[in-house]
Amino acid sequence: MESAKIFSGTGSQQLTDQICKRYGTQPGKVNIQRFSDGEISPIFLESVRGDYIFLVQSTFAPAENMMELLLMIDAARRASAYKVIAVIPYYGYARQDRKDRPRVAIGSKLVANMLVAAGADRVITMDLHAPQIQGYFDIPVDHLDSHAVFIPYIENLKLENLTFAAPDVGATNRIREIASYFNAEMVICDKHRKRANEIASMVVIGDVTDRDVVIIDDICDTGGTLAKSAGLLKEKGARSVRALITHPVLSGKAYQNIENSVLEELVVCDTIPVKPDLCTKIKVLSVAELFAVAIRNAFENKSITSLFIHSQRKDDSKRNRGVDNKE
Repeated sequence: MESAKIFSGTGSQQLTDQICKRYGTQPGKVNIQRFSDGEISPIFLESVRGDYIFLVQSTFAPAENMMELLLMIDAARRASAYKVIAVIPYYGYARQDRKDRPRVAIGSKLVANMLVAAGADRVITMDLHAPQIQGYFDIPVDHLDSHAVFIPYIENLKLENLTFAAPDVGATNRIREIASYFNAEMVICDKHRKRANEIASMVVIGDVTDRDVVIIDDICDTGGTLAKSAGLLKEKGARSVRALITHPVLSGKAYQNIENSVLEELVVCDTIPVKPDLCTKIKVLSVAELFAVAIRNAFENKSITSLFIHSQRKDDSKRNRGVDNKE
């Protein structure tokens, strides 16, 4: 009889501990050795023969963590694991999802190829920068949605004139789904870039006068776009502006940019560890429960539909979630 074992890479140990706590197990024993030159050599300290192996590793600072995950997959496969599932809360290189100009790589496709070549049987991830990246895999992908965590938080805020904002045109579909759930208005911050992480201009499409605006996005990297969007929304008459972001990459001067912005708060998930002591405006929500359920259902061959909040009106969505839970 196969059993499920959950192991952590060095980049996701805190989240893995929380996932295991909710799953009702202990993290598996693995040692990530490093040679003097930094070369990585993982070794499992317990048998995985014939087991379902779940390897939890977000690929932020992507080169090191990605290589570590690939080697762990290979080690588990060579140790005769029955199934090897890569649990990647934050999937690095997802922003490189297409050829948007000549002579560039499609990094997210390359990463998918490497995961499959290493021996992964399935991938569980959350809020890919572009959902179509699932199609780059020739193995099953469970793509979890942070709305299941964000929606209860927004409901508890009890904002009177709730309006959702997309920080760019690419986030429109994501915003439309959650705005539909709350039967709320939405606006778009249309930006133009000269180069990566540098905004040349930005305009707001829609009215935010006397509105409590919630910006929703999948990634906060340097925080520049977020700070500029929040400032522009306030200039256009917004009463308050806060942001809910799934993956807190927070590189460069991100903490400083957020602290000095007009944002009421930045709410993020724990897909990537953060340093809240560097910014008083950051609040962390855990996705451990979502991943614990997804891992259990993957092991038991059950549906994960109940983890999603579909694009429906608020009351209808609640009613349907009740039906899913009964199943």
